[in-house]
Amino acid sequence: MARLIDESGSIVDEAIWDGIRSPGAVADRLEKMRENRMTIEARELADRFPESVLIPSAPEGWPDLQKEDIVLMEQAALILARRGIAQAAGDGDRRLEHLVHSVDELRSAWTTMESRVVEWAGLFLIDLDLDSERKSISKAVASAENFSTLVSNLELENPLISPSNEEWTAIQGSAVIAVEMSTRINEAETAIRKQVEDYLPSLSLLLGPLLAARLCVAAHGRSRLARLPSSTVQVLGAEKAFFAHLRTGSPPPKHGMIFQHPWISRSPRWIRGKISRMLAGKASIAVRIDEHGGTPWTQENISEIEKSVNSIRTRHPKPPSKKGR
Repeated sequence: MARLIDESGSIVDEAIWDGIRSPGAVADRLEKMRENRMTIEARELADRFPESVLIPSAPEGWPDLQKEDIVLMEQAALILARRGIAQAAGDGDRRLEHLVHSVDELRSAWTTMESRVVEWAGLFLIDLDLDSERKSISKAVASAENFSTLVSNLELENPLISPSNEEWTAIQGSAVIAVEMSTRINEAETAIRKQVEDYLPSLSLLLGPLLAARLCVAAHGRSRLARLPSSTVQVLGAEKAFFAHLRTGSPPPKHGMIFQHPWISRSPRWIRGKISRMLAGKASIAVRIDEHGGTPWTQENISEIEKSVNSIRTRHPKPPSKKGR
């Protein structure tokens, strides 16, 4: 119901809901109230008394809920929870967060497992170059039927000591897991690229989809990233270095995860800060375009920005000279 109450707390008028009381109908009304919108009964009283003020919460003296009302409320709460979950599935920020974190977790486990396989196999294959052939060792071990086949496939001489059948089974099993993890990482990164190209088209074109996704997750969503100043975007991911600067007075970080962009990482160290500052400013513009539905950038826009990067490199070909005290 809705009630009109005067300043003394006396009931002036009331309108009672006379519709069918189903869990779905109650959920609809609760959702409307959660959005600070009026129910039909409240609107009816507001129209009759235009000077009245809406009070969302029930004052003292409101009728207690009956047992059947409580049951309806519980059922409606479940419906609202399901709706919330369904809406969350359409939240680009949360989906992107799961994708990025899944890649991080998979890559951490894969790095450990791959290193284990390489070092383990290297105990027996002493002629194997563990550095230049590192990427192919796990696949070679996983695809070999037995240790002799592995030695033959790698075109190596038979070692003096070979693993037992049981140990070979363990080595190969670890290699199979490492290869499978690598496949899962590639699949997740493909999903990130597709998600970001739709969700952050301009930022994705500027920074690359994987870096754009990491910046978005680090900022806790596209909307918040669009509100951040470019100086903050520049150092996202360098929080530890920034707080160390505040705590100890060490030099402040010039870039965070944006350093991964080849325009910065492949530039001379003395101009990385300048390029980081420029690129962070462009990234801030790009994400605001994406957030507010502007016309997405094209490759022509990116080419103009790249000219600015080359201009910075041209103007600063050498490191600045150190001034003596």
